[in-house]
Amino acid sequence: MESIIFIMLVTFLINIPFGWLREGVKKFSFLWFVYVHTPIPFIVALRIALRIPWKFAPFLVLIAIFGQYAGAKIRRKQLAITN
Repeated sequence: MESIIFIMLVTFLINIPFGWLREGVKKFSFLWFVYVHTPIPFIVALRIALRIPWKFAPFLVLIAIFGQYAGAKIRRKQLAITN
């Protein structure tokens, strides 16, 4: 149970900086795809190393999306403050 919580937390946190970066580029550009997909191998490797079953993969995808969204929201707030 602790390993599932750990991987959920890591998945969320690793996606925040990539969401922040993704917010600064054109949607569906090459860099956009790079920022969206770069964390995936690390999360999959961690899932395999911790022996988390495949049935948790959809939850990890959802958490990754929330992390990307949180990073993008942080960037939008930072831009709003500086402008």
